[in-house]
Amino acid sequence: MSAPTSPPPESTEVDSKTVIGIAFGNTTSSIAYTTPDGKAEVIANEEGDRQIPSVLSYVGSEEYHGTQAKSHLVRNANNTVAYFRDFLGKSFADIDPTNSHNSAHPADIDGTPSFNLQQSDDETTTAVSVSEVARRHLVRLKDSASDFLGSKVTGCVITVPTDFSEAQREALIAAAKAAELEVLQIIHEPVAACLAYDARNNEVPTDKTILVVDLGGTRCDAAVVSSRGGMYTIIATAHDYELGGLQLDNVLVDHFSKEFLKKHKIDPRETPRSLARMKLEAEGTKRTLSLGTSATISIESLAGGYDFHSTVNRLRYELLSKKVFDQIVKLAENVVAKADLDLLDIDEVILSGGTSHTPKIASRLAQIFPESTPINAPATSATALNPSELSARGAAIQASLVAEFDHEDIEQSTHPAVTVAPHLAKSIGVCIDGAEQAFQTLLEAQTAVPARRTAQFIAPNGGDVVVRICEGVREIVVTKPEKKPSNGVKDEDEEDDSEEEEEEEEEDIKNRVFKVDRVIAEAGIKDVKKGAKIEVTVNVADDLSLNLAARVVGGQQTVRGSVEGPAKAE
Repeated sequence: MSAPTSPPPESTEVDSKTVIGIAFGNTTSSIAYTTPDGKAEVIANEEGDRQIPSVLSYVGSEEYHGTQAKSHLVRNANNTVAYFRDFLGKSFADIDPTNSHNSAHPADIDGTPSFNLQQSDDETTTAVSVSEVARRHLVRLKDSASDFLGSKVTGCVITVPTDFSEAQREALIAAAKAAELEVLQIIHEPVAACLAYDARNNEVPTDKTILVVDLGGTRCDAAVVSSRGGMYTIIATAHDYELGGLQLDNVLVDHFSKEFLKKHKIDPRETPRSLARMKLEAEGTKRTLSLGTSATISIESLAGGYDFHSTVNRLRYELLSKKVFDQIVKLAENVVAKADLDLLDIDEVILSGGTSHTPKIASRLAQIFPESTPINAPATSATALNPSELSARGAAIQASLVAEFDHEDIEQSTHPAVTVAPHLAKSIGVCIDGAEQAFQTLLEAQTAVPARRTAQFIAPNGGDVVVRICEGVREIVVTKPEKKPSNGVKDEDEEDDSEEEEEEEEEDIKNRVFKVDRVIAEAGIKDVKKGAKIEVTVNVADDLSLNLAARVVGGQQTVRGSVEGPAKAE
């Protein structure tokens, strides 16, 4: 009997489903999809932009989007909507319209943030709600993706900040539904960034604690994420709504404006149109300085009929921006402290968002972490992914994973009753008599349960071996560095150099060590040969009870046991 030549109807329906990942940013948005071999790729729109400005502008009956709309901030600011994402799902009284001062200003229409826009050839204005603006923006993103992929996009996964409220999520889902987009899932931006890195080259996620610093245009967000067995748990978050790429733009705007004022006695910041032109050029200058050591700015008829031409080097820019860089470093330190961790506990740092291209930010963060801690940013790692694309990549990967599931199944699997799992408060590890390490970690703290881990250890001595399953706690050990002995007389230059070296050497050395806090169980294995491999398996149930197994690899002897959870033990 021959095999059927055509797939069943169910398979055709699944294959025809086209899904994408959307990073809906307050400043820019990105769209991505997964290739047949499982790799995430960011899609460019019709203008070739992969980072699409979240801007809409109206001239007569024409609607402009993205980069074209952004250019209208100079000559058509009152009819150009920008920085509107964070207004979704909020009442007018709860929004901060500061970033909208140089574009269409939000208006209070029945308590809802809206924009009075001219959308026709006559001069009449109509009120457009922020939900409608979001719908139009999502339609343009969906259409760009459909044109690129050659098929209609029907579903998506969208990333949002960790502080997005339930009302904002519902408003975003409603806007997407109105744009004929099914939202398969909404995921947090730092989780999407972690997923983008873990999914490259089909890498197997390892247990680690990750600091994600998302540097956007209008805000900065930081999160400490624990990755345990491929599951991501956000431990702590921090937000600064007055820190971002716009602050770095303003540094350059102030620098160039003072130069123009000194030369022509006119301050371009006092004229809205001149200020808008200066801001657009300053943003381009900032991007140039992220790639090169100097940048030139040139604006014809900036103010008072005078042209402006100037050059700034990266060192000058970094000195002017020191205060902003300090705030970013402080935000990173604060979120680690908020997670009740030390900087030594962070195994990896990921910089996300367009502002992460600034080399000085990566180098400043690298200074506060040990050299062994990788800083994933273009300036510090040759293998770093594009920070501007991380959220979209992660969303696309998640979309490909959940595309074949029904919406009801996704809702059930992401319900808090399922996702809000208990976590280990302390690490669980193994102690073997005579081993070099007193405590070897099997399950890190903050691991979601149920969880299972297996590891192999070398028996240091022959004979009977006692394997102890223990709870461990982390300690930060501070040691004073040894001073180098002086050798004879030094001249003045050598004395100056030695003083500087001594100042550097005086810094304390911090190391992270684990010590046994409590022995949970013991297992004795008889007649073990020296150097034999001992395999230990720990299985933690959702009630925190443990099932344990220890055996000699290649042998037939296995020791098993169980420990009741805290609730049962009481």
